[in-house]
Amino acid sequence: MTAPRIPPRTEGSSPERPTRSRYESLTSVSPAMWRLFEQCESLAPTEATVLITGETGTGKELLARAVHRRSGRVGRFVPVDCAAISAELLVSELFGHEKGAYTGAVRSSRGLVRAADRGTLFLDEIGDLDAEAQQSLLRLLQEKVVRPVGSSKEVAVDVRIVAATHVALDQAVAAGRFREDLFYRLDVLRLEVPPLRDRPEDIVLLFGHFLRRVAKRYRLRAPICSDRFLEAMVAYEWP
Repeated sequence: MTAPRIPPRTEGSSPERPTRSRYESLTSVSPAMWRLFEQCESLAPTEATVLITGETGTGKELLARAVHRRSGRVGRFVPVDCAAISAELLVSELFGHEKGAYTGAVRSSRGLVRAADRGTLFLDEIGDLDAEAQQSLLRLLQEKVVRPVGSSKEVAVDVRIVAATHVALDQAVAAGRFREDLFYRLDVLRLEVPPLRDRPEDIVLLFGHFLRRVAKRYRLRAPICSDRFLEAMVAYEWP
């Protein structure tokens, strides 16, 4: 297993200016993020399902890819945005279908779960799954099999599930929108990504990163920002 590139604190180092750490495509000077990177390293080689929680834009898919790369699994990383696929098509997209299973099914499809066989299936915004998809996913987690739409045969698969959500699934369970048994099947190991407002030490770092990248892309000289501007940016709550 490759050790995370998390620099140790040295004697006399200032807590206000910690050393920068780069992990996959995530760069941070926040101890909270370093702890998250270390968690990712320790859970990646296991076979357990992982639930990544955090607000939109906090880097949940980047963490999911990091888990896959360090898992030792030889199959593909297959991302699925559950919110971007209609409820009517989601089960077919995930578990496949037979030719003629429904109007428009002009050919058979293996589905995204089987595309991730021996790899990792990343289910983003899993809180948006409807009841039918939740039931099918629960069976996959319990039995390690899929049954394509329109077929009577089940197919065994070896796939690890990493799921992500920006909503509180326990509240969705309490409201009757999400199956409790599925929630506990998904919430075996959890990675919680803190929002930017809870790690203000990363704000100027990330701003400088994106500023340089955009300036390079458009062949512009990066502007010099005043201390007052930077202080205002750090003081912003970043919803």
